[in-house]
Amino acid sequence: MHYSVMKEEAIDALNLQECGVYVDATLGYAGHSKEILKRIKKGFLFAFDADTQALEYSHQELIGIGSNFKLIHSNFINLKEELIKNNCKMVDGFLFDLGLSSPEIDDATRGFSFMNDAILDMRMDRTSVKDAKMVVNTYSEELLTNLFYKYAEEPRSKEIASAIIKYRKNKEITHTLELVEIIKSSVGANYFYKKHPEREIFQALRIEVNNELEAILVALEDAIKMLNKGGRICVITFHSLEDRIVKNIFRKYSEVNEIFKGLPDIPEEYQPLIKIINKKPLVPSSKELEENTRSKSAKMRIVERI
Repeated sequence: MHYSVMKEEAIDALNLQECGVYVDATLGYAGHSKEILKRIKKGFLFAFDADTQALEYSHQELIGIGSNFKLIHSNFINLKEELIKNNCKMVDGFLFDLGLSSPEIDDATRGFSFMNDAILDMRMDRTSVKDAKMVVNTYSEELLTNLFYKYAEEPRSKEIASAIIKYRKNKEITHTLELVEIIKSSVGANYFYKKHPEREIFQALRIEVNNELEAILVALEDAIKMLNKGGRICVITFHSLEDRIVKNIFRKYSEVNEIFKGLPDIPEEYQPLIKIINKKPLVPSSKELEENTRSKSAKMRIVERI
């Protein structure tokens, strides 16, 4: 079952208008999109996902509510280009739920989980050429080390990368649990069971395979510029790397350029584009945490176009 994280908070945060145009940049299994569509009877919803399985499922869920929507098979890095292609230049609200959907995690064949044995895949878009197996077997030791430092913030990155290179000289690394064993052997059982580095290493590979952080950077900047006055952007993040990017972009577009700070007349092109609605990120309620433990790291940030 898929549980949409902070669903009520997200719908409230978007301040939905019945005639508005909204974008769910991370459709998943339509938990948020269904609630949006129910409230915009005279409006329109565009929803993006790289996963064809999620798109097929969600279409069936949404068509029972209304036909005023379009599902787009694309990573949200292409958000601006795809919306313009659909004659949409301005939007009243964007929602980004940056977590993996539960069906993707729970489907062992997708290779996202370090707890189930499967082919090393981790592609959200199954038509993509790059998968985790390719990264693990073709990246140099230096590239792997940098990848693990940057996206996993793992102190033992060099040892793990070195062990991967040594192992693959004799055999291609193909499966998730095979990689878990390589990680374990490289850091030793004590460190492994105390720190569980496999969690972050799998996260790093997933980010690399799906170009996740670059996509957030590009899409958020485009979303801010395409937002109507009074329109809102709501972003739910699940780890510090994502949250840092979101926080920094929102700060960049909500503050006056350093050059003009303190001046009585600031040129229009240097005025802030957005205001931050919640200075501190919202977090899931205790009730939600009881119902869905996967919500525990979620943080929601909201901005409004001014």
